[in-house]
Amino acid sequence: MKKIITLALLVVLGITTSNAQETSKKTKATSTLAKVNGAGMVFVTETIDYGTVAYNSDGRREFVFTNNGNKPLIITNAQGSCGCTVPTYPKAPIAPGAQGVIGVKYDTSRAGQAFTKTVTLTTNAVVPSKTLTIKGNVLAVGSSKS
Repeated sequence: MKKIITLALLVVLGITTSNAQETSKKTKATSTLAKVNGAGMVFVTETIDYGTVAYNSDGRREFVFTNNGNKPLIITNAQGSCGCTVPTYPKAPIAPGAQGVIGVKYDTSRAGQAFTKTVTLTTNAVVPSKTLTIKGNVLAVGSSKS
């Protein structure tokens, strides 16, 4: 009986310690974002590499960002560098510390072509314009991904 109680206490103690460490890691990751006075945008990545994709495959990807400022972030426009790159963006303000997503859809019916395209954002951030990049290669019709 003592062994069972001791084992149960060790399991509870282990779970509590593990949860405390995870919370500490999340707090450290969030606090490492440089804070700005006003609205700000910090992206997980500013370039998405599609790699080699099949002809007519799903061309949707997402850029994730955090408002690292002390005021709401408002995105007023997102413009692709050509008609083959269609961005979407949140219309509602992004609160300080909150995350948002910029969606982008590349037209993968352009067979056998390497591509590098941009999405330019217009915002109320301290740095009001931000350019994101997508790149990759679309296989020729009938080719298979290796």
